[in-house]
Amino acid sequence: MTTTPPDQLLCWADDALITAQWLAAWCARAPELEEDVALTNIALDQLGVARLLLSYAAEQLTPDAVPAAPADQPVTEDTLAFLRSDQEFRNCLLVELPDDDYAVTIGKLLFLAAYQVRLYAVLSAGTDQRLAAIAGKAAKESAYHLDHARLWTLRLGDGTEESHRRMQHAVDELWPYTYELVAPVPGSGLADLRSDWLATVGPILAEATLAAPGGGWRPGGGRLGRHTEHLSYLLAEMQVVHRAHPGARW
Repeated sequence: MTTTPPDQLLCWADDALITAQWLAAWCARAPELEEDVALTNIALDQLGVARLLLSYAAEQLTPDAVPAAPADQPVTEDTLAFLRSDQEFRNCLLVELPDDDYAVTIGKLLFLAAYQVRLYAVLSAGTDQRLAAIAGKAAKESAYHLDHARLWTLRLGDGTEESHRRMQHAVDELWPYTYELVAPVPGSGLADLRSDWLATVGPILAEATLAAPGGGWRPGGGRLGRHTEHLSYLLAEMQVVHRAHPGARW
């Protein structure tokens, strides 16, 4: 049976984990009550997938793989979530960008979900049976995430003059980061998914009266541990309790 190396698993796990953390921050802050519930559910979906992938990766790692981890304890999903530094995370840069505007949140979710739907479809048909089972479950959830993001993209893009302006600005700001998002993960055997991703995202943007940006700079490095300052701040908040009370049981 094929076993997927932990470095590959961490790329997808970290995308989901960081996304879950940002979406959770919208709880009680979303533009309407129903959206509070929806974003929380999406965050929980992403967290659930992250846990499964982190657990799978942890089983293949020894304590020395995480310098901050206790040397006498096995690596667990908690070890990988709470004891790695920002340079040890392998998420793409897109997901760590701050959700400082609701249009940005929707843009990030649209771009990520369009990628994850196709990614999980490919992985669910792969030879790694454990990963295929995880991806099969995640694919169903991602289809809902994509539909939710699509509806809000249409609502904002083809809404008022102000909502259109802010949604277009979010698309313009986020677009350069999508090149890293859909690039092949080194060693994964996955082909470049950008053509499939564009086939999904393009019609949605057009229907929302939004313009897809052209070429330009293509920031990257997240998969290699080179991140923006935003990830450090997010991890400081996410990891503070675990680090302040090591080994505590609740």
